[in-house]
Amino acid sequence: MSNSTQERIARELGIDRQLVPGGEPAEIARRVAFIQQVLGASGCHSLVLGISGGVDSLVAGRLCQLAVEQLREAGHDARFIAMRLPYRSQADERDAQASLAFIHPDSISTCNIADCVDGLMHQVQVDGLQPSPALTDFAKGNVKARARMLAQYAIANLSNGLVVGTDHGAEALMGFFTKYGDGACDLAPLSGLTKTQVRLLAGALGAPGHLVHKAPTADLEELAPGKLDEDAYGCSYEEIDAYLMGQPVIDRVRQLIENAYRRSAHKRALPCTPTPHARPL
Repeated sequence: MSNSTQERIARELGIDRQLVPGGEPAEIARRVAFIQQVLGASGCHSLVLGISGGVDSLVAGRLCQLAVEQLREAGHDARFIAMRLPYRSQADERDAQASLAFIHPDSISTCNIADCVDGLMHQVQVDGLQPSPALTDFAKGNVKARARMLAQYAIANLSNGLVVGTDHGAEALMGFFTKYGDGACDLAPLSGLTKTQVRLLAGALGAPGHLVHKAPTADLEELAPGKLDEDAYGCSYEEIDAYLMGQPVIDRVRQLIENAYRRSAHKRALPCTPTPHARPL
């Protein structure tokens, strides 16, 4: 049985417990329509998304491409720009290229973020501050994520576009995203999905199996290259998804997940602001 905290968190994250195997076509259509509605209401004409080689950007990218193709068929001006944003070279570049081949985006833009990241890190110094190599590596990893979003917004500005995010329910639950980095976007079409559901949609879209079931990694840390998401979490995506779906999980996992959700609350909130003065009646 799920507890009240588990149910409250699932509600706060908008977890979709209705999507089960067999319901993928309707869910794909619903999320494509969402993308179209947001783009149309914005007055913009393009969608911009970084493609990493993982299943999240693969699914979000394919949904975007389907959305703009349908809009063009209806007579609207719309296109999807997929971005490659490597830091120097990427170990799984072949997966990224396979994702692009599957998505078949209207346009591809490549921006190597190494000069931006290295230049900024070289300039970031504080008198008397001597961070450890591990802390420096952590900070640099977040700079990489923010540099990628900086590049995506630059292309969005140049193309009258919106930036698309890949955040889903499992990552939101664990706070596994960089604030104002990959957590910054104009629309997040995978929101409310578990990792299992993202993979279900990927399979239904016809994505290559090795990309659908690829072990996820943010790959931001140079001291731990290719570190798997699940190693960072301390639990598996299956356990995270079970928690989100209201299924029982062992106490260790429950405590780990709820602690991660509590610690990362600031990532899911707007900036803190002062309470306004009460207005006289």
